[in-house]
Amino acid sequence: MEVVKTENVTRVYRVGSVETRALRGVDLSVQSGEFTALIGPSGSGKTTLLQLIGCLDQPTEGKVYVNGKDVTNLNRNARADIRAGAIGFVFQFFALIPTLTAYENIEMPLLLAGKSAKDRVDRVKQLLEWIDMADRANNRPDQLSGGQQQRVAVARALATNPALILADEPTANLDTPNGKQVMEVMTRLNKETGVTFIFATHDPRVIQYARRVVTLQDGLIVKDEVVEKTAVGA
Repeated sequence: MEVVKTENVTRVYRVGSVETRALRGVDLSVQSGEFTALIGPSGSGKTTLLQLIGCLDQPTEGKVYVNGKDVTNLNRNARADIRAGAIGFVFQFFALIPTLTAYENIEMPLLLAGKSAKDRVDRVKQLLEWIDMADRANNRPDQLSGGQQQRVAVARALATNPALILADEPTANLDTPNGKQVMEVMTRLNKETGVTFIFATHDPRVIQYARRVVTLQDGLIVKDEVVEKTAVGA
């Protein structure tokens, strides 16, 4: 099943008379269950492409499809509905609510989705087990390491069973051991749950886990290769 499709996507930013073409006609298809890295130098367009796929922005030209639905011209509320139901996000700076515990941060999307108390308890406990943090359920973010915070962010992204997880530089603020832990959790969850991961990165520690690597340069896809097997991410 095709989870993401872009057709000839262009994104132009204009500030006064200055025009920047962040994407220049990008065609991309991502199938269910993929673990795909978008790589390229700063300014290559990888974060812009993630934002379009995540319904955080709209293309200047072209089409974007998520789970077979054309999301290109949806209004703000309709895009928010797509994000809430089909897409989970993992951000570079964790974006946890500092006054809430790990348990409560993971629970928040379920509360917003109107899930029952029992369903919330069952799902949060399951996710805490998956990320090996059941013993830290009652800790607030300032009581967790960076790697633990990012693992909570991954669990929160998975809370509502989205078809797709988008991660923008998920290890950028982590040291090597914590970055390794986060990538191992994401890899395991991808294999065990079948959820599709697309992540933008320039970090070699992250790229080595990918099973598909899409390289962008100057707003274009210049290389798209499937990695048959890697020592770390296989």
